[in-house]
Amino acid sequence: MGEFDQELDACGLNCPLPILKAKKALGAMASGEVLRVIATDAGSVKDFEAFSRQTGNALLESHEEDDKFYFLLKKS
Repeated sequence: MGEFDQELDACGLNCPLPILKAKKALGAMASGEVLRVIATDAGSVKDFEAFSRQTGNALLESHEEDDKFYFLLKKS
């Protein structure tokens, strides 16, 4: 997992909460900073791919480990 500036634990939250919380966190971050999101909702994989395309925030990394999903989002 790459380096990140801020971490958001969205475990136990279902769609659309992980996306909404990530959007809020990214809003408070500076351009170029990286947010790591940890989620347990399997739907979050497709959600974060779509979120990245729609917002222009780069999805640097996405992987699953121990029933958790990890995402690295770089603020545009």
